[in-house]
Amino acid sequence: MTDIRPIRVLVAKPGLDGHDRGAKVIARALRDAGMEVIYTGIRQTPEMIVETAIQEDVDALLMSILSGAHMAIFPRVMDLLKQNDVNDVLVAAGGILPDEDIPAIKAMGIQGCFGPGTSTDEIITFVREHVQADRLTVEV
Repeated sequence: MTDIRPIRVLVAKPGLDGHDRGAKVIARALRDAGMEVIYTGIRQTPEMIVETAIQEDVDALLMSILSGAHMAIFPRVMDLLKQNDVNDVLVAAGGILPDEDIPAIKAMGIQGCFGPGTSTDEIITFVREHVQADRLTVEV
């Protein structure tokens, strides 16, 4: 017999950005929607983020960045995930992401990009629809 476990999400604040109100709002909304949420806090390196994603066996990694360093940090995170054979985790990003950078961000393998004003319902729905279902099944 199989059962479905809750989605495990890592909410991360990469780089030197010290503003985390939005990330905390998202983390709380995901938790209130029934997901297990791990929030790393501010000033996380790509190495710290990927290590936490692996240790916590998350189904989704959501990064929030406001500093403008996304084109330096996101490739490193994606490279580290690949180096560690983490290829079945949903990766999405939010914050200040200029429209002209979105195609390059998605080409890295980051599936969702959410800017200011995105509703928490939209992010919750996105996570639910894009997490690989086979990750959530457990034998009982």
